[in-house]
Amino acid sequence: MTVITRFAPSPTGNLHVGNIRAALHNWLWARKMGGKYLLRIDDTDTERSEERFVEAIRADLAWLGFDIDGEARQSARVDLYEAKFEALRAAGRVYPCFESAQELDLRRKVLLGRGLPPVYDRAALKLTADEIAAKEAAGERPHWRFKLDHGAAIEWADLVRGPQHFEPHLLSDPVIRRADGSWLYMLPSVIDDIDMGVTHVMRGEDHVSNTATQIQMFAALGADLPRFAHMALLTGSEGKLSKRLGSLGVADLRAAGIEPLAINALMARLGTSDPVELVTNMAPLIERFDFAHFGRAPARFSDEELAGLNQKIVHLLDYGAVADRVPAGISAEVWPVIRPNLATVAEAADWLPVLGGEITVATLEEDDRAFVAQAADVLGTVPFESDPWHALTGALKDATGRKGKALFLPLRLALTGMDHGPDMAALLPLIGKDRALARLRAAAGIAASA
Repeated sequence: MTVITRFAPSPTGNLHVGNIRAALHNWLWARKMGGKYLLRIDDTDTERSEERFVEAIRADLAWLGFDIDGEARQSARVDLYEAKFEALRAAGRVYPCFESAQELDLRRKVLLGRGLPPVYDRAALKLTADEIAAKEAAGERPHWRFKLDHGAAIEWADLVRGPQHFEPHLLSDPVIRRADGSWLYMLPSVIDDIDMGVTHVMRGEDHVSNTATQIQMFAALGADLPRFAHMALLTGSEGKLSKRLGSLGVADLRAAGIEPLAINALMARLGTSDPVELVTNMAPLIERFDFAHFGRAPARFSDEELAGLNQKIVHLLDYGAVADRVPAGISAEVWPVIRPNLATVAEAADWLPVLGGEITVATLEEDDRAFVAQAADVLGTVPFESDPWHALTGALKDATGRKGKALFLPLRLALTGMDHGPDMAALLPLIGKDRALARLRAAAGIAASA
């Protein structure tokens, strides 16, 4: 059996972190099993679906590194839905309903007030053919429900949640089609999964009850069931996937300088007891993806953890991975020197002034100004061909008795304008002798013409 998974977003907005996690899990499993990963654009909601979001979804998946093996759009498959709907109608598995939203809401409130589950009472099934015809003649248009079989319990072995059991009489017959003829999510998704040969459906645990009703749709259409895996939902500091998390999209993460690998490494482990791995490619994430490692407890997302992980991954990236994203002045020689001081790749540009531009002249105490003036004299005699930093500091230590912070900090401030940064032994040769001399003299208050 060829494993086939699918990611099926609705193009009504940008992908957020919850979508990314679902997309990743489906991609990882398909790649681990040597199968296929399909993108299905669920655009049956024509009023809210927008082409710009379709394009954004494709771009986001490509940026994250999720290559796809095929794409389909539900808006192009309505003839198939219509044919399957008519087959179900002929078999008595769908039926028309004429209640208004207000009527249904009132019934739910009454049931809840009595302490009963708010299950649809199937009143529409009591309508005679003449009554239905009369309503249609009067201009009333029905919505349609799928009729659940109230016989045997609905059961399946979930790859994450384990054995699942639902009594169908405690579930409402799901609405599958609106009065205007448009489709809701439930039935087209099943029809597509059957037609595309989807073998594994991975999604959030908020879909568990949907799965129970869709299992009967698979059976009614004479199809084998895929395997189901329902992941625990992401939570933030505010509890259930918050409004902020629900709107935290790929564009926001990119703007913050987050690497795709950092996102994927974190999302691959959220919900498991496995440690988050520092990776430089996707291979380890694919190899170690295992449904058995996921638990049912909510998976906590932390943007602080993501930022910390991102910094560690940036520190592992070689020049080839960033060459097309850093300024021209950041060469293969420069990158490993500044890399340990970066939280994001974009911060590499901050070091251009230090390497070859103008820096803010350091404000030093009087004795430190005298010290860096002496350093300028010493540096003028130091060969730059091999390790000028240690030659400079060694000579100054012997001449002044300074050591530790008193020795190194004034020099770093004078040479870079900052009190922190890359290893000066690696940085000083990149700054260059003439520029280093000029900065030392400027910090010492020595006129440029002196």
